[in-house]
Amino acid sequence: MAPSLATSSTLALFLLVAVSIADAATFTITNRCQYTVWPAAVPSGGGTKLDPGQTWTINVPAGTTGGRVWARTGCGFDGSGNGQCQTGDCGGKLRCTAYGAAPNTLAEFALNQWNNLDFFDISLIDGFNVPMAFLPAAGSGAGCPKGGPRCATAITPQCPSELRAPGGCNNACTVFRQDRYCCTGSAANSCGPTNYSEFFKRLCPDAYSYPKDDASSTYTCTAGTNYQVVFCP
Repeated sequence: MAPSLATSSTLALFLLVAVSIADAATFTITNRCQYTVWPAAVPSGGGTKLDPGQTWTINVPAGTTGGRVWARTGCGFDGSGNGQCQTGDCGGKLRCTAYGAAPNTLAEFALNQWNNLDFFDISLIDGFNVPMAFLPAAGSGAGCPKGGPRCATAITPQCPSELRAPGGCNNACTVFRQDRYCCTGSAANSCGPTNYSEFFKRLCPDAYSYPKDDASSTYTCTAGTNYQVVFCP
């Protein structure tokens, strides 16, 4: 007997979902801090709460661009997922659909891009709130020539007074809104390191410290790699 149209459609949908899952990258997000964080991930994942030692796993579709993972701190949410965070807040929602507010340490990524590579980094362009490592998952790093970036230093206690924020340390662009710090306007094509970006770079040499800091801060892996994001590595 020939399969019914409904059965054929169900099988096709199952195969499509199976292929989509197979193509997705698995991100394992772990809180090794001695305090609770509320990690967020966009465009896939949303957000959750992680007590010390807990892990959150998300699947990110192949071809995702503009991806970010970050920790939020000092949060309080009601039963409907509405509330506020001291750092990294995304419009008062537990499950983020938008980027978080500075200051926040960012894991950034674009999957399955040029030459079938993933591009990823840690960025301090939005400032710092929680130490972070962004690494290929164990057994998944053969196609990652530089491994992955780490920013394990607690920057907030060392933050210059003019950049300090509750729970974190702002980048100079956030505070001063000047072209030379933001690499915009008159400095769009000519900006370089400043005393403030060099402060961040000295403490976290793997991370982006200003927008043109590509040479030492961009990492690649072969598409299909899985990743781990660790807070307080």
